Amino acid sequence: MTCASCAARIEKKLNRLDGVTATVNYATEQAVVETATATTDELVATVEKAGYTATVPSPDPEPDAESESASPPAADPLRTRLVVSTWLTVPVVAMAMVPALQFEYWQWLSLTLAAPVVVWGGLPFHRAAWTNLRHGATTMDTLVSVGTLAAFGWSLYALFLGHAGMPGMTHAFRFTVERSDGAGNIYLEAAAGVTTFLLAGRYLEARSKRSAGAALRALLDVGSKNATVLRDGRETTVRADDLVVGDVLVVRPGEKIAADGVVAVGTSSIDASAITGESVPVTVEPGDAVTGGTVNVGNALEVTATRVGADTALAHMARIVEDAQNGKADAQRLADRVSAVFVPVVIAIAAATLLGWMLLDGSWSAAFTAAVAVLIIACPCALGLATPTALLVGTGRGAQLGVLIKGPEVLEQTRRVDTVVLDKTGTVTTGVMTVRSVVTDDSLGLDSAAALRLAAGAESRSEHPVARAIVRAARTVPAATNVENLPGLGVRATVDGRRVTVGRPDLVGGLPSTLADAVAAAETAGATAVVVAVDDRPTAVVAVADTVKDTSADAIRGLRDLGLEPILLTGDNAAAAQDVATRVGIDRVLAGVLPEGKVSAIADLQREGRVVAMVGDGVNDAAALATADLGLSMGTGTDAAIEAGDLTLVRGDLRTAVDAVRLSRATLRTIRTNLFWAFAYNVAAIPLAAAGMLNPMFAGAAMALSSVFVVTNSLRLRRFRSAVTERSVPPAEGIEPD
Repeated sequence: MTCASCAARIEKKLNRLDGVTATVNYATEQAVVETATATTDELVATVEKAGYTATVPSPDPEPDAESESASPPAADPLRTRLVVSTWLTVPVVAMAMVPALQFEYWQWLSLTLAAPVVVWGGLPFHRAAWTNLRHGATTMDTLVSVGTLAAFGWSLYALFLGHAGMPGMTHAFRFTVERSDGAGNIYLEAAAGVTTFLLAGRYLEARSKRSAGAALRALLDVGSKNATVLRDGRETTVRADDLVVGDVLVVRPGEKIAADGVVAVGTSSIDASAITGESVPVTVEPGDAVTGGTVNVGNALEVTATRVGADTALAHMARIVEDAQNGKADAQRLADRVSAVFVPVVIAIAAATLLGWMLLDGSWSAAFTAAVAVLIIACPCALGLATPTALLVGTGRGAQLGVLIKGPEVLEQTRRVDTVVLDKTGTVTTGVMTVRSVVTDDSLGLDSAAALRLAAGAESRSEHPVARAIVRAARTVPAATNVENLPGLGVRATVDGRRVTVGRPDLVGGLPSTLADAVAAAETAGATAVVVAVDDRPTAVVAVADTVKDTSADAIRGLRDLGLEPILLTGDNAAAAQDVATRVGIDRVLAGVLPEGKVSAIADLQREGRVVAMVGDGVNDAAALATADLGLSMGTGTDAAIEAGDLTLVRGDLRTAVDAVRLSRATLRTIRTNLFWAFAYNVAAIPLAAAGMLNPMFAGAAMALSSVFVVTNSLRLRRFRSAVTERSVPPAEGIEPD
C-alpha cells in the first residue's frame, strides 16, 4: 500500500466477502480479519484482485521485527531512489529559480537531469497509479502521477514543438501564476521537485513508522530466545518456542526467564522492569510465580514452566498492544470514508480549474499550472497516518510504562469518564492482612511480644489470612501440639506447655475492660479483632487489617487532578471501608456490596448520568469491569479480570491508573490534532492552488511536509512521563519538553 486510499480500497474489497469483517491499517501494513467462512487463500486472492499483494503473517513475529529494526538504511531502495533523485533535482531547481544560471542551452540540461527523476524516481507512483487504473480505481498515487507526468509532458511539448527549446530562452521563477505564453514555459523543476519532495516524504514517513513501532518490537525482544532445561537429569539448551508446560528451567544470574512459571528451587531477586516498569527487583523463593522476560539478578533458580510460547504474559501483552494499534477510532473511520471519495473529487476540481482558467484568463500556461498544483497539493496522505501513527506510539509507550490499551475505542471513552470506582482489596490495599496493634492485659505478666509469640505458635499450621498475618508478625514461632481447629471461631493448641486459644471475641468470654475497649476500637477502625487467651484467661487483643498501599493516596490525588471523582466499592463492612477511604482521601464509599451487587452499583451510577470507569483485580470484579464504560484491570489480578478490562495495569500500583488515563487522553488529543491538521490543510490549500497562488513544486513540498508533520506530532508521545516514576502527578496533558 502507498496511501490511505489503498487501505480503504482493500478494506472495502475484503468486507464484500460473505461473513468477513476486516480492518486494514495503512501504518502497520496489516489487515485484521474476522471470518468463519473465508479461507486465508481466498482473502489473499481478494487482495491480489484489488491490485495488491498480501501474505499470512508468521506466528512468530520476532525474526521479522529484528530484521526490520536491524536493516541498514543504505539497503532501503527507497533511500537510493531519493538520494539519486535529489542530486539530479537540485541543479534543475537552481537553474529554474536563478536566471543568472540560465545559460544558452540550460533548458536541455534540465530535461536531461529531470527525465530520470520523473520516470525512474517517480516509478513507484506511476506503477501504483497504473495498477489501480487497471482495476478501475484511483488513489493518491494517481494524483501524483498525473500531476508530475502532466508537468513533464507539457515541458516536452514546449521544448520540441513550442518556443521553449530556442537558444537563450529564459524565464523567471514565480510563486504565483501570471498570464504567459504556454508554449514558451517549461515545468521541469516542478515535475522533478515534486517527485523528489514526495520521495523524501515517503522515506521520512517509513522511517517514522518504524520508530513509532519500536516499542512493540522492544516488547517482543524482551523475551528470551533460548532456555536451559533439565531433561533426564541433564541440562539441555533449547529454543524458547520448543518449551512445554512442566519443563524445569535452569536460570542462572543475569539470564532471562524464558517462560511463565513457579520457582521450584532457589531464592533470588528478579528484575521485572521490562514487563512492569517497576525498577526495584523483587525477591522470589520456592512457590512464587515468575514471568517470562524478567531477568534473574541474584542466585541461580530452577523454575517449573506453567505457560509457554503464545500463552505467556509477555505474548499476551504483545497481542493486546498489536491489536490496539490495528484498530481505528471513530474519527479515523470518518477520515477513511473521506479519503475513499477524495481522489475522484480532486480530479474533478483540477479539471474544473483547468477549464475555469481557460475561460476566464485564456492562458493555457496559467490554467495548466493551477490544475497541476491542485492535483499535487490535494494528496491527503496525512489523513491515513493521523490515527495509526498516534496509536503506534501511544500504545507502545503505554506498554513500556505497564499500561496495555486494548483499542482506540478505549481512548475515546477516557475523554468522557467523570467517575472512577475502585475495588478495595488488592487495588487500593495490598490484599495482605497485617498486624496493626497488640493490646495486652497485665494480669498474666505477658507483654505484647510474648502474647504474639504464643498466638503465632497456635496459628502456625493455619492458612487463614488472619493466621498468616499473626505468624508473620511474630519474631519467633514456637512449636504447637494438641492443635484443635474450631471452624468459624478460631484455634486451640498447647504452646510452650501452656493452653492457648486464639479466635473471635465471642470464643473467649469475660474480657476485662482493657481488652473489651481494644476490641471495640479495632472494630471501629475497620480491623479484625482477634482475642488471645492463655490458660483460659483473656490475655491480649490482636488487631489485624488489610494494608493500604503506600501509593494509593497519591493515586487518588492524581485521579482528582484529572477531574475524576473516586468512589470506593467493596464487600467489606462499612467501618473497614470507611477507614481505608479516609486514609487515601476518598469521600464516597459503597460498602457491603456482594460480588453480584457490584454490577448493579455500576449501573446505578450510570443511571445518575455518570460515565464510569472501574478499577479491579479479582474474579468478582470481572462483570463490573465489563459493565463499566471503561474497565481498568490490575495486571496483578486474575485472568478473568484482565480479559474483562479495557485497560490493563501491569503493575499493582494504582498510580498506573492515573498514567493510563493521562496517556489515553494524550493519545486521543494527538489523533484529533493530526486529523484537524490533515483536514484543515487540504481544505485551505486546494482553493489556493485552484486560484493560482501555489507553484506546483511548492505544493508538492507542502503536501509531503504535512505527512511528516503528522508522524512527527505523534512521535511526541514518546516523551510521555509517568506519574509512577516521578512520585507526583504532572499536568494532565502528559507531554512535556525534553
